Amino acid sequence: MGTRLQAAPELDLVIFGGTGDLAMRKLLPALIRLQHDGLLPARLRVIGVAREPLDRDAFRALAQQRVAACLGAAFDVAAWDRFAALLDYACVDATDAASYEGLASMLLAAPERERVFYLSTAPRLFATICEQLAQRGLNTERSRVVLEKPLGHDLASSQAINDAVGGFFGEQQIYRIDHYLGKEPVQNLLALRFGNALFEPLWRRESVRDVQITVAEELGVESRGDFYDQVGAMRDMVQNHLLQLLCIVAMEPPASISADAVRDEKLKILRALRPIAGADVGLKTVRGQYRAGAAGGKPVPGYLDEERIPPGSTTETFVALRAEIDTWRWAGVPFFLRTGKRMPQRVAEIVVNFRSVPHSIFGQTADSLNPNRMVIRMQPEEKVELHLLAKQPGDVMHLQPVHLNLDFAETFRSRRLDAYERLLMDVMRGNLTLFVRRDEQEAAWRWVEPIMDAWKASTERPKAYTAGTWGPASSSALLGRDGLAWHEEI
Repeated sequence: MGTRLQAAPELDLVIFGGTGDLAMRKLLPALIRLQHDGLLPARLRVIGVAREPLDRDAFRALAQQRVAACLGAAFDVAAWDRFAALLDYACVDATDAASYEGLASMLLAAPERERVFYLSTAPRLFATICEQLAQRGLNTERSRVVLEKPLGHDLASSQAINDAVGGFFGEQQIYRIDHYLGKEPVQNLLALRFGNALFEPLWRRESVRDVQITVAEELGVESRGDFYDQVGAMRDMVQNHLLQLLCIVAMEPPASISADAVRDEKLKILRALRPIAGADVGLKTVRGQYRAGAAGGKPVPGYLDEERIPPGSTTETFVALRAEIDTWRWAGVPFFLRTGKRMPQRVAEIVVNFRSVPHSIFGQTADSLNPNRMVIRMQPEEKVELHLLAKQPGDVMHLQPVHLNLDFAETFRSRRLDAYERLLMDVMRGNLTLFVRRDEQEAAWRWVEPIMDAWKASTERPKAYTAGTWGPASSSALLGRDGLAWHEEI
């Protein structure tokens, strides 16, 4: 973003968890596409690191098989062959100090190269890995470390992980991934807000009625039941993705697009969020858990019947909440956040609803007219819609909703980078703008912890909702108390 930084021509990208799901489904395909577009460093080496006793050729063969299965018809053998030449492998058991020697020898043989250590492993291994790298002198000033979520399960565990990693890498070397920040529409929201004079006078309490942020998934927990049951929707989605999206919507204009200028403004929003605690938790939050229903026209089991879910689990698969930001710009404007599994469709969007006109001159009451709204859609398609009112054709002055559609696929014919492509490029270029700073992360934990504590202390189970629906009825009631409705219910 902003002035383009250049990656060092000679760079080692070391992926811990190199045979894992994230590496094979997201990271390697993203790197292949970047190579096709000529966006990789001139002399890049990608080193997969895992416990499996593989050599370079065996790793390349395994990666080809897994990536081909992931990409399906989009897999290109010629493109793979070009990319495979960049791949190397080191067998490392993260908890066995002696097993790091091979990787260290590989890296120290080329000390002039910059290094990016991508930790796609369980967070409990982050400290051990960083310590072992430091003991071998691999955490130089020209090294960076990428941390995948979840970074802890509460504030204390998050601080412990950050303290441990921060003991070996400086804050400017630590890249905490939130892949939603790499999505093109999120960055376009910054462009729309701060690159156009049209929106700034309207982007405030006097004109905005409410803001809705939804990240819905059609899938259930699938094979991740044992992991998900320890996390839940609040930790998995709200504490990071949804709060980061809220910050982008609500932040003040930064002085520049530099990393700390942007993150300073996001931090102010997190600190201005009105706390939800005590009796307010019951009034302003909804937690749900899906029961048996249908998805994609097929019957699906309820959460408690999924594999590796303990009987009677109270882990939430759905969260909706009403947030408020105590600033002059946003005082009194409700921000509704919602996320859930086994919803009717996979969708991620931000909806900014503007206030109705104060008086209608067209024979329709102001309340009966749909207010203007902006819809920023991140998935499944990427677009921005501006909903307006226009005269319906005919001899009667009757207004009906219309919308202006900025469809990125139609407007920009060039291929758009997906989130991991963008973030990998920024890591290699040393651009921290789209990564989460430690104080941001901790401010988010401080805000969600009282809610989680209240849920834990409550004897009330999560509200049941049928798989394939938009969540518990109390989610609609949450907005109904303000005379509002979720976007898809309007």
